[in-house]
Amino acid sequence: MVDVSTEIVIGRPASVVADFAMNPDNAPRWYVNITAVEWRSPRPLALGSRIAFVAKFLGRQLRYVYEIVELVPQRRLVMRTAEGPFPMETTYEFEAIGESACRARLRNRGAPRGFGVLVGPLIAFAMRRANQNDLTRLKKVLEAAL
Repeated sequence: MVDVSTEIVIGRPASVVADFAMNPDNAPRWYVNITAVEWRSPRPLALGSRIAFVAKFLGRQLRYVYEIVELVPQRRLVMRTAEGPFPMETTYEFEAIGESACRARLRNRGAPRGFGVLVGPLIAFAMRRANQNDLTRLKKVLEAAL
């Protein structure tokens, strides 16, 4: 089992950070490895929505579809892979720190299959580094908008 959690403080209100990060259309702007997003369900985002992502990870192109399984506007989003090579659950959480800052948390957990089982520790390390890079990029994008 791979379970990676990272967080960062962003100098923007929690509502601004959450609205931006929880919109799948913004994923390529702050996820370093996501190159494309395709809605498989009608907008807006809701429980049961399905979104396809194309990403590059560890030198490979991955295609996967997430389904929204929990949605608390401006607070928490949980999505699970409905299709793809690696069963995964991704959680976003946003916590206000005063009126003008937010703690953003990103957690990925899943169970690699096949060859992934053998390189689980490498996957966890790479995922932690990628998640931290993604949160750093989210911070830069949102704080640059000031």
